[in-house]
Amino acid sequence: MYPIIGLTAVSLAVSGCASLNSPALELSANKLDVANIRSIEYSGSGHWYQFGQAPNPTSPWPQFDVSRFQADINYVIPSERVQITRSQTIEPGRVRPAPVEQKADQYLKGSTAWNLARPANAPQSAALTTTPQPAAVEERTAEIWSTPQGFLKAALANNATSKSTNKGTEVSFTVGDKYRYVGNLNANNEVELVQTWIDNPVLGDTLIETKYSDYKDFDGVRFPSHIVRSQGGYPVLDLNVSSVKLNPSSDFSVPEDVANAKASVKVKADKLADGVYYLTGGTHHSVAIEQDDHVVVVEAPQNEERSLAVIAKVKETIPDKPIKYLVNTHAHFDHAGGLRTFVDEGSTIVTHKSNQPYFEKVWAEPRTINPDRLAKSKKTATFETFSNKLVLSDGRRAIEIYSIAGSGHNDAFALVYLPAEKILIEADAYTPPAANAPAPTKPNPYSVNLYENVQKLNLDVRQIAALHGPRVTTLSDLRSAIAVN
Repeated sequence: MYPIIGLTAVSLAVSGCASLNSPALELSANKLDVANIRSIEYSGSGHWYQFGQAPNPTSPWPQFDVSRFQADINYVIPSERVQITRSQTIEPGRVRPAPVEQKADQYLKGSTAWNLARPANAPQSAALTTTPQPAAVEERTAEIWSTPQGFLKAALANNATSKSTNKGTEVSFTVGDKYRYVGNLNANNEVELVQTWIDNPVLGDTLIETKYSDYKDFDGVRFPSHIVRSQGGYPVLDLNVSSVKLNPSSDFSVPEDVANAKASVKVKADKLADGVYYLTGGTHHSVAIEQDDHVVVVEAPQNEERSLAVIAKVKETIPDKPIKYLVNTHAHFDHAGGLRTFVDEGSTIVTHKSNQPYFEKVWAEPRTINPDRLAKSKKTATFETFSNKLVLSDGRRAIEIYSIAGSGHNDAFALVYLPAEKILIEADAYTPPAANAPAPTKPNPYSVNLYENVQKLNLDVRQIAALHGPRVTTLSDLRSAIAVN
C-alpha cells in the first residue's frame, strides 16, 4: 500500500560503503558501523505524548510517563516492534481518569502494521488479540529510516545529496518520489537531526522531526543516549536511552488474521427514530438526522475513507437530500479526520468557535503526499460556530448543540440533543462497555461531567447514541456507570 525501502535497496546500502561519493556520509557510516548493522534494539525511559489528542487546539499532545520503551528494528526486512509501558501524567488543573498503566505492543513488517493488545475492559486473564493498523504504516516506516543507522542506510540506497551548512552536512533524499528525508551530520560525523514528512488526514503533509544527542558507546555500537521526536509541531517521544544491542534476532511473522484482513470500510444504519439513523460498523460512529430538505450528520471521524462510506450510506438511507451540515463534537484527530471530505461534499462544518481558526490554519497546509478530495477541488470551507448553544431547526425538527462545560477531556467539546426524540449524541464523554463487561471500580470523571451537564441543561434523555462503544444505552446506564442512584 505504501512505498517503503525494500530488501534490495537496503542490501545495496550495506554493501556500498566503499564507493560513497560524499566524504561526510562515508565518515558517518563508518563511525556508526552501518555496513555491519542488520538490526538494532534500543531501550530506555522518559515520556510519550498522545498525538492528535490535545485538550484544545493551542496545547501540546498529552504527556505520558514511560517506565519502559523498547524498539527492535530490522533494517533488512524491514520491520519494527515497539513496546511501551506508560501511564498518563497528572496534569494540574485538569480532571482526567486516574492514571492506569498501559502496555502498547506495536508491529510493522514490510507494508503491514498491527497492534497486539488485550481488549478494552477485559480481565488480565483475557487473551491478547491482534488488530490491523494500516493507517500506521507510514509513521512506523518513517521511524525505521529516521534512526541514525537507518537514515544512513536509506541515504546510501536512495542516491542522497549532501551539502555543507553552518551546522555540519545536510543530507537529503527521496523515497519512491513521495517521501522526503533531510538529515544533519554534525562535526563529529554523527546524525543529530532527521526530518521526514508523512500524510495525516487533519494536518496534511506532517513533519516528523527526530533530534539525537549525547552519543555513547553501547557495548560496541555508537548510539545517542537522548532522543526527542516531534510530530505536527509538538513532541511525541522524549527518551533517555539506557541500552542498545547490535544485531539481535528480531524477525517475526505477520499474524494470519492480519495478513488475511480485508481493508474495507463498512457502515451500518440502525434506525433510532423516524429520520434518525445510527451509523456504525467500526470503532467510530456517526448519526444522520433528516430535516425537511436536507440531512445533518453528526461526526466525521478517522479519515476520508470512513467519511466517503458514511456519505454513501446517508445517501442510500435518506436519498435525494444533500448533507447540509456536519456537526463536529471536538477537534481530536480521530473525530476530525474526515471533516475535509464533508467540506468537499458541500457541507457546512458546525463546531465550537475555538476550533474554527485551528481547522482553517491546518487545512491550509500542503497536501502533496496523499492529496484528498478537498485538496483537488480546492473548495472553501464554511463554518457555523457556537460558544454555548446552537439550534439547527427546519421548523419541524430541532437539533440542539451544547458545549460540554468543564470536561477534562477537551475544552471545545459538544453534545447533540434531539428534544422531540429525547436522544443524546456524544463522543468520548461516555463510552458504554459491552453488556457483560464488569462495572468500573471508579467512575470516569468525563462521564460524571457529562451527567452533570445533562442535569444542568435539564435534558430529558431516553437514549444515548455514543459515538464509541457497542450499543445504544440509556440515561440509567450512564447513572449506573457513575454510581448515581
